[in-house]
Amino acid sequence: MTQISWQNKPDEKGAGMVSKKRKLIIISKEEAVFRMDKNGVWHNEHGKFEHPKIIKYFNSSIRKDSTGYYVSQKTDEYEEKVYFPYEDTVLFVSDVIVQEEKDITLALNNNDTIKLDAGKLYNREDNLYLQTPEHRIKFTSRALLKISKFMEEKNGQLFLIIKGNTYPVQSA
Repeated sequence: MTQISWQNKPDEKGAGMVSKKRKLIIISKEEAVFRMDKNGVWHNEHGKFEHPKIIKYFNSSIRKDSTGYYVSQKTDEYEEKVYFPYEDTVLFVSDVIVQEEKDITLALNNNDTIKLDAGKLYNREDNLYLQTPEHRIKFTSRALLKISKFMEEKNGQLFLIIKGNTYPVQSA
């Protein structure tokens, strides 16, 4: 069900609240007209999104609250939150940035970056994931190719090797 409420809008200087209110529109997952598949591809009733700027806009709008993941849009008049259905997860490692073979930073589809915590990696059904306290993040094929140079398999067990340290990749 779509919910509409009003919230006070801060003044331009951020010093206080003005009497004008911003409309808050909340659209439930069941009413969303788009979804994300298990590979992080956006779809609507016409098929998958094709335009790179639209895809980038949707990805950069991903947020999470106690209700779940949504895309957000704000204007002077309204704020819109659209909770959307997704398969598996909504956050994906889109790039792996290696600095001098020492530190690895992960670029996410929502434009965030995080340092790789090798102890939080796990694999499930031939996919690589990183579990953080807030999110389950899946590696895209491109990111897997880039991080694969730091991985070895021994006796069916996958390991990540960084800075001379070896980290087992857990199986889920």
